[in-house]
Amino acid sequence: MPQESSQRGRKVEAVRGTQDVLPEDAGRWREAERRTRDLLLIYGYSEIRTPVFEHAELFRRPLGEGSDVVAKEMYEFTDKGGRQLALRPEATAPIVRAFVGHGLYARGARTKLFSIGPIFRYDRPQAGRLREHFQVSVEAFGNPAPSQDAELIDLGAAILSTLGISGWECRLNSNGCPECRPAFMAALKAFLVPLKGGLCRDCAGYRLEHNVLRILDCKEESCREVTSQASDIMAHLCPACAAHHAGLEGYLKALALEWVRDPRLVRGFDYYTRTVFEFVPPGKGQQGTFLGGGRYDGLVELLGGPPTPGAGFGMGMERVLAASPLAAAPVPKLVHIVAMEEGDALFRAALAACRDLRKAGFRTELGQEGKSANSRMRAANSAGARAVVLVAAAGLTVKDMRGGGNVDVAPGDGVALVRALRLVLSAEGQ
Repeated sequence: MPQESSQRGRKVEAVRGTQDVLPEDAGRWREAERRTRDLLLIYGYSEIRTPVFEHAELFRRPLGEGSDVVAKEMYEFTDKGGRQLALRPEATAPIVRAFVGHGLYARGARTKLFSIGPIFRYDRPQAGRLREHFQVSVEAFGNPAPSQDAELIDLGAAILSTLGISGWECRLNSNGCPECRPAFMAALKAFLVPLKGGLCRDCAGYRLEHNVLRILDCKEESCREVTSQASDIMAHLCPACAAHHAGLEGYLKALALEWVRDPRLVRGFDYYTRTVFEFVPPGKGQQGTFLGGGRYDGLVELLGGPPTPGAGFGMGMERVLAASPLAAAPVPKLVHIVAMEEGDALFRAALAACRDLRKAGFRTELGQEGKSANSRMRAANSAGARAVVLVAAAGLTVKDMRGGGNVDVAPGDGVALVRALRLVLSAEGQ
């Protein structure tokens, strides 16, 4: 007799940096996504869905070859047609591609979009940031004024609030624009070159040569000590950027939103201009960021569209769920359909009753064929069924599993069945 183990295949584990969301946790995800979607719709944003893979060029150009994402973290592959593709490492560039490709800019002066979905980065897995993680991406096109930046920050605060998260800190900075940022980057590099011996390996090498701004938000203590005396970008802003930032602060004061000016705050992608912001738990750095974003006024034009201002943010679902006390939305109470005898006729009647109740909005399960009526009743009890519909040749009986009364129903009368079930459950407001 062959051994059972010889019939089994090798167990395949989940890929490192990914996770399964099990049924007991999926309810919290659904509730968080529902609340977030509802709020985004109230703020005037419309949902868009883009593919999870794109041409790799879409990310290389706007994110910058010097960004950590492009240089180290993109999942790239060549498909059977020889095209160089990438799993999306962020969602703004795909949304802008769709905005340009479908001519959404022609529909009105302002377009506001959001998406919820997975993004992929080959990085060291950490709490709240896996190699596949889920992000809410919020993008607003057409408004160059600082009032748009203020609306986004207000929206970020509102989303965290509706998810039950408080005590966050909003960090704010400006990254300047293509007119004034190069001078600041040159000054920063000139300041750091003589001190490169005190920088970490990444900052002394690749970042110093290709992405000097990222040295400012390096979390290595040695790098933070070296940059502590570096010039503040605010001293290098052109008049237009300085006025934009001052206007934003005025709007935030009008909204009674508190923030902290963080001269180290930069975003990792080349497309950001002027406003950058992040929401973090108190005392936490970038690794604890709930959401972050800013303005990207040149991105639409870079990807082939007309000059169009833009601003937005991304929010990590895993991180906000880890901090949120949000409970799963209540699940509708379960009803089991139990055929009291074997035979096709009774199971056809049981299946019809199941269909009638589901159409009426009841969460309904059909007892398994091949089991005794007692086994089906035990299964209903174990599943926590609130009521059971007993199907017999003489008719149907709705049974209250909490000891209340039963209600008999004539065979095939779906309307009466629904009415009877509502009567049985009426003690709990259903």
